[in-house]
Amino acid sequence: MNKDGEVGTIAPEMPAMFDGVKLAAVATVLYIIVRFLNLKSPTEPPCLSYQDTPLNRFLIKSCSLLTKEYIPPLLWGKCGHLQTALYGKMGRVSSPHPIGLRKFLAMHDGATATFDLFEPLADQCTGDDVTMVICPGIGNHSEKHYIRTFVDYAQKQGYRCAVLNHLGALPNIELTSPRMFTYGCTWEFAAMVGYIKKTFPQTQLIVVGFSLGGNIVCKFLGENHTNQERVLCCVSVCQGYSALRAQETFLQWDQCRRFYNFLMADNMKRIILSHRGMLFGESSSKRPKMMEDADLSRLFTATSLMQIDDNIMRKFHGYDSLKEYYEKDSCVHYIHNVNVPLLLVNTSDDPLVHPSLLTIPRTLAEKKENVIFALTLHGGHLGFFEGAVLFPQPLTWMDKVIVEYANTICQWEKHKPQCGSGSEQDCS
Repeated sequence: MNKDGEVGTIAPEMPAMFDGVKLAAVATVLYIIVRFLNLKSPTEPPCLSYQDTPLNRFLIKSCSLLTKEYIPPLLWGKCGHLQTALYGKMGRVSSPHPIGLRKFLAMHDGATATFDLFEPLADQCTGDDVTMVICPGIGNHSEKHYIRTFVDYAQKQGYRCAVLNHLGALPNIELTSPRMFTYGCTWEFAAMVGYIKKTFPQTQLIVVGFSLGGNIVCKFLGENHTNQERVLCCVSVCQGYSALRAQETFLQWDQCRRFYNFLMADNMKRIILSHRGMLFGESSSKRPKMMEDADLSRLFTATSLMQIDDNIMRKFHGYDSLKEYYEKDSCVHYIHNVNVPLLLVNTSDDPLVHPSLLTIPRTLAEKKENVIFALTLHGGHLGFFEGAVLFPQPLTWMDKVIVEYANTICQWEKHKPQCGSGSEQDCS
């Protein structure tokens, strides 16, 4: 009651506890954002594993990107999921359109391999004729943005580029036999390399593989020593090395790996079904003997790559079991035979490659003189975006480090007689 005798209403006061709840909710959201974006994570140079040899000393001294901090975009670049998502959705920012020629190669089983050939746009740093033979990731081809970006950069650094189009991956190219690309089949890549060697007898090769392509190129080089002839070096980026060891990790929800497995399986289903007539049609006289009509039904219900590999992919090459397919198609059983300089690049926050798989390249680098294993703290799966705060640059750390490593190897080969004493001064 006020002084005039009137009864007033008193506005109810919100309890202090309610403000505390709001504050806690905001703090929780901010904490989740900070944790998800990994904002507190530092930036560091790649962690390197290698033996102390004259070549490796020269490489470490000359490849500044291997010893400098990799700095991703500040707000989101330290999150492996966002790096991977941006690569998966966009590929690259402001991707160029390099102009090349598409080549068609008849395979022994009636399949038709295709690759795109891009001529250099400048002189190579040593003046030599050098061709990069490139194998993209799963279901990818020369028209993918990350491939176009890398090819354009390599061309401008004086390299000819040959990019394999995985069998069945190009949407406008029909299969000519009932077979698609698989996890470790090297037939098409070998045909492309053979064509390059025959057509350009003076050229030397730089072998590059991304993700699944990294497995294929390392397996190719290790299958037969003659495959390493005229090869200066090999670079593999973001591969998993062993499908058999990786299959269990792909069924785990850690780092949302099971979700990525589902997305990749869905993409594989679309690719396979786009060639349904050739792979499953009654008119396909060369249809794999192990393939049954029920396999098509299982394909529709598959939710993982392992189910697709077991019901479809392994049967293209007559493997009796999924285990046999994964064992024989994984480069882990061949990579120790690779004797050319080998750079293996992975990231600690790759949501597709479990940390346990990284013992393979680390152990290899500790045992073989020709291997350098570079593990970045950030980068996701084939992301490696760089930038100041929010917007990434068109060219990534991955693009630059591959070309820098290739340039350094070419310089070493050019001056190797002077470098034979092992003196770093003679090799600079």
